This record gives sequence, structure tokens and C-alpha cells, in this order.
Amino acid sequence: MTQPFVYRFSRPLIVLLCAQLLLGASGATEMPAIGSSVRWPTPAPDSRTLPTQTVPNFDAPSATHCARPVRTYETPGMPRVSGAREERRYAELSKEYRASPAVVPSPTTPKPMATPAAKSAPAGAALADAIAEAPPAPVAPVAPAPAARAAGELQAPVQAQRPANEPVTAGMVDDNADFSEYLAFHGRTQVPHRERDISVRYLLQVRDARGAVVPDAEVAVQAANGAAMWARTDAGGRAWLHPNAFDKAHSAVYEVTVRKNGRQSTVFLQRGQKNAVDVVLGGKPGAVPARARLDLVFLIDATGSMDDEIAKLKATLRTIADQVARLPSRPDTCFGLVAYRDRGDEFLVRRHDFTNDLDGFQGVLDALRAAGGGDYPEAMNEALNETVHKLSWRGNDTTRLVVLLADAPPHLDYGGPQYDDDMVAALGKGIKVFSVGASGLDKQGEYIQRQIAQYTGGRFVFLTYKDAANPASGPGTQTVHDVGNYSVQTLDKLIVRLVSEELGRLPSGG
Repeated sequence: MTQPFVYRFSRPLIVLLCAQLLLGASGATEMPAIGSSVRWPTPAPDSRTLPTQTVPNFDAPSATHCARPVRTYETPGMPRVSGAREERRYAELSKEYRASPAVVPSPTTPKPMATPAAKSAPAGAALADAIAEAPPAPVAPVAPAPAARAAGELQAPVQAQRPANEPVTAGMVDDNADFSEYLAFHGRTQVPHRERDISVRYLLQVRDARGAVVPDAEVAVQAANGAAMWARTDAGGRAWLHPNAFDKAHSAVYEVTVRKNGRQSTVFLQRGQKNAVDVVLGGKPGAVPARARLDLVFLIDATGSMDDEIAKLKATLRTIADQVARLPSRPDTCFGLVAYRDRGDEFLVRRHDFTNDLDGFQGVLDALRAAGGGDYPEAMNEALNETVHKLSWRGNDTTRLVVLLADAPPHLDYGGPQYDDDMVAALGKGIKVFSVGASGLDKQGEYIQRQIAQYTGGRFVFLTYKDAANPASGPGTQTVHDVGNYSVQTLDKLIVRLVSEELGRLPSGG
């Protein structure tokens, strides 16, 4: 299929072509920065959207604070009908509206919906932000679905209620740290998904002239043919680059440009090089913030089967917030909440923008109820899209984390946003996703959640039980997921640990 994120540049491409020749002749993998002649590549509209859609694929985070009351926005659900009638009804429901004094209208774009056969394998879907008439994009080919997934046979997982004071245990794997095993998992797991080729990757490390890591630096990677990607370095000044995910031509050389606070440097990445891509930002380093800034979002599947998980999060939020506040970096934390269900439910997506009012945030979380769902896949695509693009993420020197808690994969048979496009945009905005697989998550859900976490530099977390196949058996160390070499903690402690590890990578003083 035509790859997204293909862009137009006014800067002559002769520099890259010459670099390719020089690098091929010398075997070098790095060249001096080009300096002021380098233009920062600007995202252009995806070529597959209609001419009237001129919004860039993503905007850089730019909010300055979250000192505000909780602001709630809602995208409505819709009846599960098909064809032109469905499209008209969804368009009507998607107009700006005010559901209550506490709900701010959220504009949406009408999107088509195929009538889903209950639990059938998803079909192809349109590309991110494309409207109904945009060409569909195929999902990756898969082996025939097992008989248990035939229409009408597989029911959404039903969880037995567990004691309210019972802890939730979880394990974790880092697919970027054990990348060969992750590729093996890819090879042996044949499920419907959105394909992004991550088989080739390079580590980017950015430091200043003193050798200190440079977090939250903007990164642009571009080939001579115009293909490009964007990233922001994490708290440790690092980012993983996957050229095949945006450049189907598999170019031999890429120009890697990094900038922050008026400083900019460029090096060249040669396909096949063994060493990391090291970039030094010259000039006077910027001041290290006296206090870390953390934007933390809980992205939650709020359908009926998630009742236990939502109840546990409500009960432990205050503990998580208090432990994060006591970390050595004393982070200035903003909390956000995005809940989603499905198109036939009361709401499709309900998002609560960032706030530092913990009492207010606890209030909207306490008001969240698990309900609806119906079929197995849910509206994760739409929810991830709103999380990445519509929350007020803060700008420079912010650590941006999402905890995605779900027990089902996204619908791949709906038009509209698709998770792979938004995980790409998340990397461009410096948003790292920790995917948490709740009880009942199947192989497809595991595959997709691990895709999102790995690409954005996050981790895959999974709930564990005394009996792996029986969530009602209570907390334990067992899991049905295709993972190994993991330790187990309670989920709240594991979330704090992940936040602590991220903030612990910041340069001294942050």
C-alpha cells in the first residue's frame, strides 16, 4: 500500500544524494551538520486524504500548563446500522453538541461503518483521518481465523467479580530490550493487524557538548525520495528509528536532523550501519529545569468487561499520584483521562483534558462506569487518535506517558483513524505508550498493544493470575500471553516504577 507520511520539500535533494555517494565510498556513517542550509521538514497532508483536508499529520506539543479545572469532551456513540443511512445518522450525531454543562462539544468527522459480524475477523480499514470516500488500506494478511471466532460463536469475556480489596498483579516485558524475541513473536503470531515494518531499526542518542543527554529534542529523519518521519527523544535522550516503517523504497542513506532551543545538528544514517546514531547538539546547553514535568494519561477501555480493572484504578489513583509526587525529581504532574467504548454505546470517546486538580480528576474517574461493548473489538483507534491529537500536551522538557488499559483489540473494520498512524504521530510528539493487557485480551489484542508500546518506546504490561486461564482465580504470577522472563508486582506499584524509571533518566537537576 502507499505509505503514509510521504512529504514534499522545497529544499534541494542533491545534498542527500551526494552524501549517499560519499558515505558509500568512504564507509563513514556520519557527516558534519549542514548548518543553516538545513530546512526543518514540515509535515504535509497525507496524499490519500481529500484536497480539503489540509491539517498536518501532527502538531508539536505546545501547552504551557495544566492549572485548570477538569474539561470534558465527548464524541457520541451511534446505532449499529449500515450503509448510507448509517453514515447520515452518524454525521448528525457527530455535530458539535453540549451533552451537559460539564461536557464540551467535540467536533468529529463522519466515518463509515461496516456492519460487524459478531466476533468475526476484522477486514481492511481506511487510513488515519481519512473520511468515508478515502481509499481503504488493507490489514496484514493472516491465517484463517479459528472456528471459535466464527460469527456469533465468540462472546466478549465475562469476568467474575473479585473482592474489592484484592490487589491486581501484573508483569511486564520490554520488547525493545529483547528485540530478537519480539521479532520472533511477530513471526509466530498470525493475526489481523495494521502492518508497519520494524524489522530494521537504529538507536538514536542525543547529547550536548558536555556529554549530558538531551531529552525531548525534536528529530526529523528524511530520505532523498521525500519520505520522512518525526520523533522526540525520551527522558534519556534516545529514540528508536525504524526506516522501513515510513520508507518503502528502503533508501540507502537518511539525513537525521535534531534540534532543541535554537540548536540544531545533522548527521547521516547509512542503512546497515552497526553503531548507534550519535548526535551532539553544539552551542550553549539550555538550563536544566529545576523540576521535572510529567503529563500522564490513563487511556481506558470502559466497556462492560472492564468493570474490575476500572474499580481497581479508582481505588489506587491517589496512591499512584502520591508515590509519583514523592519521586526524587518531584515532578510537576498533569493528569488526563480518555475513556472509550464503541459505536453502539452511550459514547464513543470521552476525554478529560489535562489538569493538576487531583481531586477533580479523581471525581471524573470515580464517575466512570464500565458498560456497553457488545462485540469483542472496541473503539481503541478513535480513542488513541484523540489522546495523541486532542489533549493539551505540554511543550519542551515534558515527559509524556500514556497508560493504555484494555482487554480487546481495536475495530479494524471501521473507517477513520487507525492505530498505526497514531502511534507514528505519538513518537513524533514524544508520547510513550505503556500498553496494559487486561483479562480476556486475545492474541490479536496482545499483538496490537505490543506494536504500539514497542514503536513509541514503551513497555507491554499484562495482568497476572493464580491460574493463567481463569481471571477469577485471583492475583498470582501466571499469564496466557506469549511472554517470558518477567517479574510480578501490583499494578499500581508497576505504574509508579515505570514513571520512576522514565524520570530517572533525566539529566541531573531535572
